[in-house]
Amino acid sequence: MSEFVLRTREIAEEREALNLAPGATMSSATRGRAVPEDLDPWWTPFERDRDRILHSKAFRRLKHKTQVFMNPEGDHFVTRMTHTLQVTQIGGAIATALSLNVTLTEAVCLGHDVGHSPFGHTGEDALSEFVDGEWLHSDQSVRIFEVLEPLNLTHEVLEGIRTHPWRVKQQATTPEGRIVRFADRIAYLAHDALDALRAEILVPSMFPDSVMRAFGEPGREWVSTMVQSVIDESHRKDAIAMEPATLEAMHTLRTFMFAAVYLRPSAESQRRRAQQIVRDLVTYYLEHLDELPESYRHDTADGLTQVIDYVAGMTDRYAIRSHDELFRPRLFS
Repeated sequence: MSEFVLRTREIAEEREALNLAPGATMSSATRGRAVPEDLDPWWTPFERDRDRILHSKAFRRLKHKTQVFMNPEGDHFVTRMTHTLQVTQIGGAIATALSLNVTLTEAVCLGHDVGHSPFGHTGEDALSEFVDGEWLHSDQSVRIFEVLEPLNLTHEVLEGIRTHPWRVKQQATTPEGRIVRFADRIAYLAHDALDALRAEILVPSMFPDSVMRAFGEPGREWVSTMVQSVIDESHRKDAIAMEPATLEAMHTLRTFMFAAVYLRPSAESQRRRAQQIVRDLVTYYLEHLDELPESYRHDTADGLTQVIDYVAGMTDRYAIRSHDELFRPRLFS
């Protein structure tokens, strides 16, 4: 008798029907892809999406993109990739506890930040100066997977990626997609606080008393408390939610982090420098469209869109190096 049992896509879908909650998104019920594909004999559509994202170039670039600290020197500071992996773990844990589709949740989590510009939200703010309204990394993430590195992902995964920021009013139609909003915020508030402690920007006594009473000491306890709150309230309400008292404490923590860490006066010169790098690069390539890499030239896009595609896709260190090459005076010819 074999030590192994083969699991086909059909068996996986049967297990979903037996084990997932009534409100879960079944792989067999996906709204499909923009370009129809034959079903895989082994993997469900959401499993294929998860794996395609993991193997994408855009995902690999996350390891050299800023989370909070620009081009950090320490080995233990969070990058956009480690943030994404932590979001994926948190989202998967919530989905598991609620008997939702873990694979769909993980696929959205893995892809949610691939469109981030260099220098995090600072770069995002700089790019917004060139467009009408607001430039959103979530829209850029979808554009990457639809146009720049087309993976033909399912509707549910793309929708979850597009709607994951809290500033986007539209919410995902799947509970798995709505989990990602909470997983993202839980992850970045917890690990950004630890990074700020590590960088000696904060000390524990600086956190608001209401946050410490609600979450305990910074670290794993914060994550566990917020995750459990989402699980409990979602089960109670039959909708993805967080307990009101915990949600209020989370909002208090976020407000504090913006004032004490993200927008702290001592980092203003660094923010201005990062924004100027992005502005200069966009302005330069708008005047030199012929210097854009071939892979970023699309007949269906105007020049500004092509330039933003290129600059937004840069890692922090590549943006800094490109700016140095273009704008720093050369001492020797």
